[in-house]
Amino acid sequence: MEMCANAFLFSILFLSLSLNSAANVDILRPNQNITDGSTIVSAGGHFELGFISPGSSTNRYVGIWYKKIPAKTIVWIANKETPLNTTSGILKHNINGNLIILNGLGHVVWSSNSSTSVNNPVLQLLDSGNFVIRDENDSDTENYAWQSFDNPGNTFLPGSKLGWNLETGLERYLSSWKSEDDPSPGEYTYHVDRDGYPQLIMRKGSAIDFRAGTWNGVRFSGSPNLKPNRIYHSDFVSSNKELYYHYEVVDASIPTRKIINSLGKSQTWMWIEQSQTWQLYLTAQKDECDHYALCRAYGSCNINSSPACECLDGFEPKSQKEWDVADWSSGCVRKVQLSCTDGDGFVKHPGLKSPDARQSWFDRNMTLDECKSMCLRNCSCTAYANTDIRGSGSGCLLWFNELIDIKEHKQNGQDLYIRISASELAKGRSKVRFIIIPIILTVTMMLGVCLWAIRMRWKKHAGGNRRLFFKTDGGNRNGDVDSELPLFDLTTLANATNGFSTNSKLGEGGFGSVYKGMLHEGKEIAVKRLSKDSTQGLKEFKNEVSCIAQLQHRNLVKLLGCSMQKGERMLVYEYMPNKSLDSFIFDKEQSKVLDWPKRYNIIYGIARGLLYLHQDSRLRIIHRDLKASNVLLDHGMNPKISDFGTARICGETETGANTTKVVGTYGYMSPEYAIDGKFSIKSDVYSFGVLLLEIVSGESNANFTHPDHNFNLLGHAWRTYTNYETLDIVDEVIAKSIHEHQLEVFRAINIGLLCVQQYPADRPTMASVVLMLTSKVPLPQPKQPGFFTERKLHERDSATNYLTVTTMAPR
Repeated sequence: MEMCANAFLFSILFLSLSLNSAANVDILRPNQNITDGSTIVSAGGHFELGFISPGSSTNRYVGIWYKKIPAKTIVWIANKETPLNTTSGILKHNINGNLIILNGLGHVVWSSNSSTSVNNPVLQLLDSGNFVIRDENDSDTENYAWQSFDNPGNTFLPGSKLGWNLETGLERYLSSWKSEDDPSPGEYTYHVDRDGYPQLIMRKGSAIDFRAGTWNGVRFSGSPNLKPNRIYHSDFVSSNKELYYHYEVVDASIPTRKIINSLGKSQTWMWIEQSQTWQLYLTAQKDECDHYALCRAYGSCNINSSPACECLDGFEPKSQKEWDVADWSSGCVRKVQLSCTDGDGFVKHPGLKSPDARQSWFDRNMTLDECKSMCLRNCSCTAYANTDIRGSGSGCLLWFNELIDIKEHKQNGQDLYIRISASELAKGRSKVRFIIIPIILTVTMMLGVCLWAIRMRWKKHAGGNRRLFFKTDGGNRNGDVDSELPLFDLTTLANATNGFSTNSKLGEGGFGSVYKGMLHEGKEIAVKRLSKDSTQGLKEFKNEVSCIAQLQHRNLVKLLGCSMQKGERMLVYEYMPNKSLDSFIFDKEQSKVLDWPKRYNIIYGIARGLLYLHQDSRLRIIHRDLKASNVLLDHGMNPKISDFGTARICGETETGANTTKVVGTYGYMSPEYAIDGKFSIKSDVYSFGVLLLEIVSGESNANFTHPDHNFNLLGHAWRTYTNYETLDIVDEVIAKSIHEHQLEVFRAINIGLLCVQQYPADRPTMASVVLMLTSKVPLPQPKQPGFFTERKLHERDSATNYLTVTTMAPR
C-alpha cells in the first residue's frame, strides 16, 4: 500500500513538473507533454503554443499565437483538419521523435510524420514563430527534423519561405481557412508556380484566381504597390536547391504577417501598439483588373479606363459584337498574322504587369538585345522582356503562347516588347511621321496664332463635342492633376431638361438645383446647375471635375461631363432613379423599403467606395463631406458616393493636411476637423461612422432628440452600448424583422462607434472597416465618441457650411 501511495505521489509530482516546466520554457523534451491549459512560450516572449479555439468555435486545436498581443491572433495550427471536441487533448513526442496529438482516449489524431530521426529530439518554439523538432545538441537550422514553417496554413511569417525545396520536392504554400471559426483548408491556395518562369499564383480550387506576376528583382510585376519600405524587405531566391519567396522585417518589434483570408485576398498586416489594432498595410488584389485573364488573349486591363479592357497595339477584338457589350471572353486576335520571314518587329509597351509566364523560357544572364535576337529567330516567340528591371535591366524572358492576364500600371510597371507583323509596324511608323512632321511645322510657323486661338477658345467656353482640360491642385501639394472631361453644350442640356423646368427638378440645395434630363440618344442624366450665388464657386467646381473625372468605381457616381457657357456652371452625372439615401432613411414611409440586408449592402457599398478613394484609386482623395444626401441610390438600391466639390487630393504617402477653411456639414464633421481644421482620411472615417449609425437607426445625428437626454445620435448610441442595450437604437421599422441578423446588426453598430471615436488614431482605416464588415474578426471595444456632450436643442442648417479658423499667435 505504501509503495502504491509513493507511486501515485511520484506521478502527481512528475505531471506537475511536466506542466510547470512546459509553461515557463520554450523547449519540450520527450518526458514532457502539453495538456489543454498549459503552454510553452518562445524565449523572447513573442509567441505561445498550446491548445486554442479560433473565433467562436468550441473545437480545440494545437496552435501558435502572438503572446504579447491581447486579441489572440493565431499564426499556425497543427490539427486543422482533425479538431478535438473536448479539452482532454495531449501534445507529446512519440518514441520515434515525432510530434503527435492524442485525444482523450489516447488515439493519435495528428502527427508531424517526420521521416528524419535525431538522437536527442526536443521540441522548441522559436521567436520567429517556427516550431521545430531538432537534436538537443544541434541548433543548425539546416538540420531540423521537422518545422512548422514547412507546413504553413493561412499565415506567412517573416523568415519563413513560400516555395519549393527542389532536392526533396517539398512545396510550402498557403491555404485559406474555411472561415474565422474553421481553420480547415478553404477554397484558396497561394503557390510559387515553377511551370516556366517562377511566379506567384492564387488558385480557387484548381482554377487560377489571381496572379501576382513574375519577380523582376524588385517586386512581383503584378504588385506595383509593393515598394521598398521601412517596414520589411522582400526577395525571391532561385538556386539549384531551392525556389522560394520570403521577407524579413526591418524592425522586429513591429509584428507583421501576411495572410490569405477566406475570400482569397492576399493581405499584409501590421500591429499598431498605440491603437492596439492590426492595421492593413497592403492588399495584393486592388481592383477588378486583378481577376485572372479578365481581358483574355492579347487584351490589356486598365481600371481607370472605360471600358477597362482594350486590345494591344496590332490586335483587335475577336468578336467586336461581344466587346461592345463588355463581354471580353473571346479576347483579341492579330490584325495581321506574323510572317516570320518578312521582318517582324516589336512594339514596346511600358508599365505593364507581365503576361502569364507559365511555359515561358528564360535566361538570367542574357542582355535585352540578345533577348530580342533570340525571339526574332524563333517564329513561335510572341514577346520578350527583362527578368530583372534593376539598373539598365538584365536577363531574358520569352513568351511562346498567347499573352494573357496583362494589366496596365501607372507606376512601377514592366516594359514588354510584343511581336507584330512588319506591315503593322510600318503603319505605326508612317502614322508617327504623318503626325510629327505637321506638328513641327505648325508649332514653328504658327505658335502665336495657336496660343491666341487657345486663349479665345477658353474665353468663350464653347461646348459641343470638345473636351475640357483643367489643371488644378485640388489641394494636392505634390503637383498638378490633369483632368479631361467632355463639354456639353448649354443648348443640349436645356433641351434635355425641358428648359430646366420645374417638372424636371429632382432637388435643390445651397449649391443650386439638380434636374433630370434625357439626351437625344435616350440616355438619362442628372444635371447639377450651380446657382450664381452658390457657396460652391469656381474653385469647388473645378475641384469636383478634377477629382471625380479620374475615378472609376461601382460605388462612386459617374461624372459624364460639364458645361461652362454664358456664366453657367453645370455638372452632368449618370442618373440615379432612387435619388439620395436621406430621402429613404429619414422618411418613416420610405424607410420601410430598406430592410436590414438592403441597409447592410448600402453600408458595405459606401465603405468600399471610401476605401477606393483612400487607398485604391490613382489619387488619394479625402471626401470631406460624406453624408446621407451625398449618397445616391441606383435601380438596385446600390449606393454611389457623390458631390466632390469639397474633396481634397493628397499624395500617395499623405493621409491628411490642415486648412483654414473648414467645409462640410454639421453632424458629420469630426472634432479635429471642425475645431482645429485638421482633416485626414480619419475625418472621412468619422463621417462614415455617423452615416452608418444613421442607416441603422433611421435618425439624423444633428436633428436627433430623445425624451431622456439631450445627446445627439452618437451620444445616444454610446449610452445604449455602455448600458448593454445596443439594439435599442435600431430603426423601429426593421426592429421586429432582424432576429436572424442580430449579430450582424450588433457588429455594424460596434463598427460605427469605432469610427466615431474622439481621437483619429483610435479610429480604424476604411480597409479595416471593410474587413470587419465581411468577416468575423474580433472587434475592439470602442472608446467614447467625439462631441459626446449634451447640447441645447436648436434648429441647425444642414446645408454645407464654410467656417474660417483663426490661428492664435502671441503679440
